[in-house]
Amino acid sequence: MLNLILDDFMVELKDGAIKNVGPSNKSGTAKLFDVESAEAREFGDKRVKIVCEDDEGNEVQVALFPEQVREIARDIEALEDDSPVFE
Repeated sequence: MLNLILDDFMVELKDGAIKNVGPSNKSGTAKLFDVESAEAREFGDKRVKIVCEDDEGNEVQVALFPEQVREIARDIEALEDDSPVFE
C-alpha cells in the first residue's frame, strides 16, 4: 500500500499536460507498507539505492550516501539485539 501526503500541492492539467501552479514550496511524504521485495544496489559512483516494492507494483526508491547506509545498518543491528521485532 502506497500512502502519499502532499502539502501545498497544486497543479494544472490542460490538454494532457501537467503544469506547476503557485509557489515552489510544495512538500510531500511517501510511505510504502506491506513491502514484498527490497534490494540495495549501486547508484552512480557515490551512492547506494534502496528499492522497495509492494505486491501492487508501487515502488519507493531512496538514494543514500555510504555513511547514511552505515548508520541504518547500525540501527538495524541494534534492533536485532534489543527489539522483540526480531524474535
